[in-house]
Amino acid sequence: MHSTVAHPSETLDQITTLLTHLLPSSLSIKSFTGRWQILRSKLAVLKSSISEISDSPHWSENQLLLTLLPNLLSTLRRIETLAIQCADPNFVTGKLLMQSDLDMAANWISKQIDDVDLLLRSGVLKQSNAIVLSRPGPDSEEEDLGFFVRDLFTRLQIGGIEFKKKAMESLLELLENDEVSSNLVAEEGNVAYLVHLLDLNAHPSLREQAVLVISILASLSEKARKCVFEEGALGPLLRIIESSSLAFKEKAVMAVESITADPDNAWAISAYGGVSVLVDVCKSGSVVAQSHAIGAITNMASIEEIRICLGEDGAVPVIVQLLSSGHEKTQEKAAQCVSILASSGDDLRDLILKERGLQKLLCLLHESSNNSTLEHVLRAIYSLSALDSTAQLLSTCSSFVIQLSELIKHGTLVLQHLSVSVLANLSSMNEGTKRAIGGCMGSLVKLMELIKPIGIQEKATQALVLLLTVKSNRKDFVRDEKSVMRLVQMLDPKNEMVSKKFPVAVVAAIMAGGSQGCRKRLCKNSPATGSSLSSLEHGGNYRKVTNPANKEVDWDFSNCAGNCFSLPSSKKTHTWYHLDPKCGPILVLNATPSLLCLRITTALVTSSTRK
Repeated sequence: MHSTVAHPSETLDQITTLLTHLLPSSLSIKSFTGRWQILRSKLAVLKSSISEISDSPHWSENQLLLTLLPNLLSTLRRIETLAIQCADPNFVTGKLLMQSDLDMAANWISKQIDDVDLLLRSGVLKQSNAIVLSRPGPDSEEEDLGFFVRDLFTRLQIGGIEFKKKAMESLLELLENDEVSSNLVAEEGNVAYLVHLLDLNAHPSLREQAVLVISILASLSEKARKCVFEEGALGPLLRIIESSSLAFKEKAVMAVESITADPDNAWAISAYGGVSVLVDVCKSGSVVAQSHAIGAITNMASIEEIRICLGEDGAVPVIVQLLSSGHEKTQEKAAQCVSILASSGDDLRDLILKERGLQKLLCLLHESSNNSTLEHVLRAIYSLSALDSTAQLLSTCSSFVIQLSELIKHGTLVLQHLSVSVLANLSSMNEGTKRAIGGCMGSLVKLMELIKPIGIQEKATQALVLLLTVKSNRKDFVRDEKSVMRLVQMLDPKNEMVSKKFPVAVVAAIMAGGSQGCRKRLCKNSPATGSSLSSLEHGGNYRKVTNPANKEVDWDFSNCAGNCFSLPSSKKTHTWYHLDPKCGPILVLNATPSLLCLRITTALVTSSTRK
């Protein structure tokens, strides 16, 4: 191969001259005709491309051609030498050696033709070099940005090592927290070439930059993430995690976490054997690598097959251990992963408990001030509390229960919902613990009024009823005028925001103690109910009411359970409420003075409706 310091225009002229000579002269070669036919077709393509370069207005300004043209000229001179040798009948060489030389020449020229073609297609030869090298500003047109991206990838693919490094640096600057640029790179750039740079044989500095670019691309937008995945980046990234240095490993596992954020991509991890690779990083990787590895595992944990794999491959102890890693982001992701696993069945719950996962969750709940971490911890504890043994254990932990009550009073709505849900499962709490958290009853009543999140009304009711089994809590509750008024308003038939079974269950819990004082105070603190609540002060009287058939009957409501109903004293319409008999004695209260609310037995309701 020859070196040259000639001006680009001279080099281009020499290439044109050589091609003009080689094309016709190769026709007379009688040996290795098949191989020369292939070479001739490639030379014809190259001649057309060289002609297009010479017609481009700014081709001489392009720095890439300073390397590309001399290399091309060197290859053509080598082909010229081979042509002379093959045309000379007196030239003696080994047949296999000549075949190999011709094949190598064909490969060289093919690669260089591809580079020339890439340069022409990018459009950079039609622009001034000053425009190509400058990065477009934030207000630039999309066309200018697209041109800049194409130029960067052209330099990446056909430039020397320094060109490639500078192009990669420019690409990283372009992608800095910019979703628009990431989409543009996915559209205009050659992501497949970036993936190619992940190969272990690539230049180390380029490979490291390529890993970082791919991780940024995958994290910035769904479109770019899909492009990275479809170009096959996952497999090479996992190989880098397995066998590369710390710097490579951290960037590669960050890219894998971003790619697996899309559930459609996460399943592919198992196909590459990546689950065990990520678990190993969680065991012994750096703090940064562990954080991204547990993030990727969490992304995958939504897939049932992956969860089974995690359980069978011994990943649960490793994941649980990260709950006490001391790194906030790692703990948050580990808590999320544990919550997903804990909600997936008794087998995984048992594994978590076996590894003292509950104790670690309780410690993290006490130590963390991050709302997202607290949410994941509470979800995990709620799932674990589905086991009776766990619920009983939690019921005896007064400090935990008190923390739940504080979250119910002062936490975000999500934390309130989760805390109430856990509290409702702790039916084994002793009276002392229930008294200690009685201060959250007002907050529970407020939560009963909320439509969303779904299920919060039921859980708040269950938790409140649980606390009202303590006499002192019942007394405190009926002294709270605001809570009683809220309860009464929920019973109003016009209030369709709350199912009547919830406030009715609370009233039943208040009355279950049989305290006349609670009854009187409930009436006293509910002036809006007027005489409709005065019936609370009578334990075994008969009242004449009108049943749905408009017949007067005497009903004894002193010792009954099961159903409840409400009849208007002055209107023809009737509002009926029905509760499961398991709820115990029920009394319906209503804020409307015209309503007379009674407790009746199931038998009486059934017999009256038949009349």
